[in-house]
Amino acid sequence: MTPQQPDNRQYDCFLHNPKKLIFFSKNLKSLIYISPLKKIRNMNKILLAVGLFSVVTLNCLAQNVSKGKIITEDKGKGFYIESILKDVTAVEEKQAEKEPYKRFVMDQSGMDLPNNLALYKTVWSNSTQSQGNAGTCWSFSTTSFYESEVLRLQNKKVEISEIYFAYCEYIEKARRFIEKRGNSAFSEGSEGNALARIMKMYGAVPDESFTGLIDGRKFHSHAKMVEEMTAFLNSLKTSNAWNVEYGLETIKSIMNHYIGIPPTEFVVDGKTFTPKTYLKDYLKINPDDYVEILSYKQEPYWQQVEYKVTDNWWHNKEYYNVPLDDFMDALKKAIKSGYTMSIGGDVSESGFSRETNCALIPDYDIPSAYINEDARQFRFSNETTTDDHGMQLIGYLENYKGAGKDWFLIKDSSSGSRNVGSANPNFGYYFFHEDYIKLKMMGFTVHKDAVKDLLKKFK
Repeated sequence: MTPQQPDNRQYDCFLHNPKKLIFFSKNLKSLIYISPLKKIRNMNKILLAVGLFSVVTLNCLAQNVSKGKIITEDKGKGFYIESILKDVTAVEEKQAEKEPYKRFVMDQSGMDLPNNLALYKTVWSNSTQSQGNAGTCWSFSTTSFYESEVLRLQNKKVEISEIYFAYCEYIEKARRFIEKRGNSAFSEGSEGNALARIMKMYGAVPDESFTGLIDGRKFHSHAKMVEEMTAFLNSLKTSNAWNVEYGLETIKSIMNHYIGIPPTEFVVDGKTFTPKTYLKDYLKINPDDYVEILSYKQEPYWQQVEYKVTDNWWHNKEYYNVPLDDFMDALKKAIKSGYTMSIGGDVSESGFSRETNCALIPDYDIPSAYINEDARQFRFSNETTTDDHGMQLIGYLENYKGAGKDWFLIKDSSSGSRNVGSANPNFGYYFFHEDYIKLKMMGFTVHKDAVKDLLKKFK
């Protein structure tokens, strides 16, 4: 009998030998016998048939080859994210809801306030720069101050890197922390006169050479970086690995990851500089020409003293401490003579408004006539005056409305002065009544020529 060939559209495999012809379908669900098994002489043939059947079955199965493919899924898509996790998150957020924060502030609505830049006589400064979410107001305010000084002294408009000074300051904070076996403050804060110390050690760099903004970041944020550095430094207390070289290399490595590596060379106006030659030969700033004027009663007047606040972490004792009236006279004389200054003090008062950008002392706090050295020291001693922010004083308005009081234009890097919106000309500026400075601003950095009459009184 001549066997018929299998239908290839229906059957894939067949087994052919002289005694039998067997076909079976693709799905292996049925077997089709073309000729019957006539004689099986012994068990070996049976075993051979079964073995051959198994091999053919495996071959048929191997023909069903699985295929894979790559798919791209958008983040935040899918039932789990859009349904399950969304519900979980919504419930957790509702459970975590807190009462709105309420704060008592001075109502400045309807007041005749000089919050208009055009009213002020100003000394040149660059446009305001945001410090973002970094606690580096001390660097932003004082760097801006030095930029104004370069124009005043060298007739050059420059932009100096604030973050370079912060980078170097973190190194020195870490160094002291290690040397003092952890008995030294390490945080984002510092004082304006830190820049003179840093410049003498490390020089300066242009802002375009080291912005501190990497990975597409638009605003500064040092929280995670400082958290990591702090954790590392605290770990030394456990390990007792108080090795300065090892410690500082680790601190630098952490900063390099978050804000980049500072340049050792760069080109300005076609000439190559290092940070130190840029300071000396291009900016031509002498850090020793700058002094810090302070006024607080807890230390002797007409002496250089330590400003005892946390941000003076290196315990600098070179502050010129003067009576309050001398402090105010020196400040007014300096700005009216064309000098700006970096100024620091408290900006958390009821009369400090982020709506009008004006800072006043309400009479329900203390009447103007009662603001004196004792009122100032009382607030510093009970910590209602804190050293929490640095700014640049760049202008003044004399005897506004004939009231016998001056106002001052303040350039600021914090977010509070930006609540008015970027289209508002007041964006990045505050307007300080002189009473606010008299009661709440503790000190300022200025060129020594601006206060030379004051300095002559020191022994």
